[in-house]
Amino acid sequence: MDFNVKKFASDAGVFFTRAVQFTGEKLGQSEKTELDAHFENLLSRADSTKNWTEKIFRQTEVLLQPNPSARIEEFLYEKLDRTVPSRPNNGELLGQYMQDAAKDFGVGTPYGSTLMHVGDCERRLGSAHREFLQTSAISFLTPLRNFLEGDWRTISKERRLLENRRLDLDSCKARLKKAKLAESKAAAVPDFQETRPRNYVLSASASAAEHELRVAQTEFDRQAEVTRLLLEGISSTHVNHLRCLHEFVEAQTAYYKQCHLHMQDLKKELDRFPNAFAGKPGHSMASDGSSSPGKAVDPLDVASTVETDTLKIEEVQAPATGTRKAKVLYDYDAADTSELSLLADELITVYTVPGMDSDWLVGERGNQKGKVPVTYLELLS
Repeated sequence: MDFNVKKFASDAGVFFTRAVQFTGEKLGQSEKTELDAHFENLLSRADSTKNWTEKIFRQTEVLLQPNPSARIEEFLYEKLDRTVPSRPNNGELLGQYMQDAAKDFGVGTPYGSTLMHVGDCERRLGSAHREFLQTSAISFLTPLRNFLEGDWRTISKERRLLENRRLDLDSCKARLKKAKLAESKAAAVPDFQETRPRNYVLSASASAAEHELRVAQTEFDRQAEVTRLLLEGISSTHVNHLRCLHEFVEAQTAYYKQCHLHMQDLKKELDRFPNAFAGKPGHSMASDGSSSPGKAVDPLDVASTVETDTLKIEEVQAPATGTRKAKVLYDYDAADTSELSLLADELITVYTVPGMDSDWLVGERGNQKGKVPVTYLELLS
């Protein structure tokens, strides 16, 4: 290693001089060259851009990948310039488990068939999420990272260099001021024996200080112009980030739309199998009158449905005979004013009326009356 002692000593001296100058400024003992208001505004705007970009970048990473261990792993692979191993995400893994369970329980059973359909939907949702992550990483995260690790590092480097040039300039101003003060004192109190040699030395010292000041001022002005141009480029950065933000929103919109379509398809598939539900069979497509695709519609069923829909519950009267007591098995929330809400284990009076769907009865509780699903009731003798 080529070790230059003189250069090392010179650099150490410059560093010490700047440290002394900086400390003096902080203590109010040294003058400081102030930047113009426009330049200070550019610096403030640049700092604000850096801080908020960093926060948005970090939080977007958390949004896209909530698992901190996975984020650290991806970061290490990126720094090592290696491809992250492909692994199933949570949605794909859940879908795989559901489909494996369906095969074990039997695809022909209601539960197994439903698991198979839901598992397939979960896998498609997981695949859509994987595509969304890749699109967002390319269109949004990468430009933000490039700014923080590229443009901002360049700006920070030039700002530090400008600060050093300013400290050098102020140090030269202080030396010139000191030399001028010594020269004026020598002229005010002349020493007739050594006047000419001392005045000559002081004048030469002041001239050297003036030359150093001019050089320092030139270097400071040049560096200030370079830094100013970089700071003004922040506006272009905002324009670029605005475009990336629009692309991120478009990716989110496409992702959520795709998820919505997948869930709608799943709902249609499940509505074809009302017996697979353990909750509210009364609200299946068969009970509300709609038919499955490809299935012929019985005109009698349509007529019965229309007749039930047009039936006004408040006008229905309990028959003299044929009423029964029923125990409610599950809680039930009425879908509209024609239905009666139920609470588990309560007793109600039920009866049927001509033209009503066989899956429904009219139930009464005191002064309240409405349709109730048969599957929620245990008819008592």
